[in-house]
Amino acid sequence: MMKLTRPFHGIILILFVMLAINSTSATTKYNVLSFGAKPNGKTDSTKAFLMAWEAACSSADSTMIYVPKGRYLLGSMAFKGGCKSPQITIRIDGTLVAPQDYRVLGKSTDWLNFEGVNGVSILGGALDAKGPSLWACKASHSNCPSGATTLSFTNSKNIRIRRLLSLNSQMFHIVINGCENVHVQGVRIIAAGDSPNTDGIHVQLSKNVNIIKCSIKTGDDCISIGPGTKNLWVEQVTCGPGHGISIGSLAKDLKEEGVQNVTIRKTTFMETQNGLRIKSWARPSTGFVQGVRFLDSLMRNVQNPIVIDQNYCPHNLNCPNQVSGIKIKDIIYEGIRGTSSTQVAIKFDCSPKNPCTGIRLQNVNLSYLNKPAQSSCSNVRGKALNLVRPESCL
Repeated sequence: MMKLTRPFHGIILILFVMLAINSTSATTKYNVLSFGAKPNGKTDSTKAFLMAWEAACSSADSTMIYVPKGRYLLGSMAFKGGCKSPQITIRIDGTLVAPQDYRVLGKSTDWLNFEGVNGVSILGGALDAKGPSLWACKASHSNCPSGATTLSFTNSKNIRIRRLLSLNSQMFHIVINGCENVHVQGVRIIAAGDSPNTDGIHVQLSKNVNIIKCSIKTGDDCISIGPGTKNLWVEQVTCGPGHGISIGSLAKDLKEEGVQNVTIRKTTFMETQNGLRIKSWARPSTGFVQGVRFLDSLMRNVQNPIVIDQNYCPHNLNCPNQVSGIKIKDIIYEGIRGTSSTQVAIKFDCSPKNPCTGIRLQNVNLSYLNKPAQSSCSNVRGKALNLVRPESCL
């Protein structure tokens, strides 16, 4: 019989320690079918999902809510925080489906709303919000509800969203509001190019947010960045159709928090209305935008590849016709290349009261119909380094 040497004893001790750790950190699983959910897409499973959440939330263990394959009909739901469970993972192998009648969700602000939660992860699955019928109502100028955001996190921390598909949201697809430490990766967002107000991912009043390797096709901003956003990192995002990646619109209110320390890199824009945009209404505001890096972006037939618009007023309706109070400074555009579908590929239309300062163009190469494009500058100060096409107006 072979004797165990000291190294073997050490290995066995390590294995016992690992088993002990795993036994104390085991995940308690809750299958929504056990709470009465039906995967037929016809039976309302709202109550079952809320019961599964309450069970997971009240557990002292790390928990998983499991949604098997199938289609689950769900109304508007609010998942409240204050949970005992330190970590709740919602693993979705099926599709969550909104009611066919758009008015059921349309009168709500959100379809799936998480508020005051900590340590929640959503893995996989699809969310089908059935938005086209509401879009058609709005197109006919009928008396329509505003519509619901598909997935929102409010006043929450340590959030993970991975490999999720959001389809045909009534309004915004994903909203991150008042949150901290959020990681969004591998998310796909799909809505028609003419769908109204269907922003892909909206971030505001939040810090330490990462958006990585996402594909966004929608009718409004692929990513919209609102007041109070700090430490945002966006990388390897493909956008189009849509209105591009926008900081703003800002100056909606007189007292408004600023946007700072934002990095947008390795992004691709395909036939979008805008590429990299900062927009503010022409009215007084205490807000600001500073410390923004737009790096290594590819434009394919984009209407406005690089734009700062401090006279933002869509459709020229009810324009304030004042002067924007938003202060914009320290903005870098580096490694931006591709094609513009309009002659003016770079447009800086800044506030006469608060000119844009510290604007830097470096290694920018944008063309228009295989011809030189143009730049337009108003109330802006900055510099161009290395190759910059079209010729800089800074």
